[in-house]
Amino acid sequence: MPEAAAAETPKVMEKVFNILKRELNAEEYLLYLQAITPKTGDATAKLRDHTKKIRLEDVVRRAKKMKKKHNPPDPCNRRSVP
Repeated sequence: MPEAAAAETPKVMEKVFNILKRELNAEEYLLYLQAITPKTGDATAKLRDHTKKIRLEDVVRRAKKMKKKHNPPDPCNRRSVP
């Protein structure tokens, strides 16, 4: 790649990403970024290695705890009591 073109590449990429952000919603933009991001290694093997000592019961318990923490009850959504 000629030196002048290499110097312009970051500017062009910035324009491209600005156009994409303007034209795509957040979910579409993230999907696009995931699609073009280079992948290395075996993600399945890495995940299996990282989770081999974790029991399913622990995962479920942690998920329920996270759900409670991140989804507190809505104080405006009270049931009417007669």
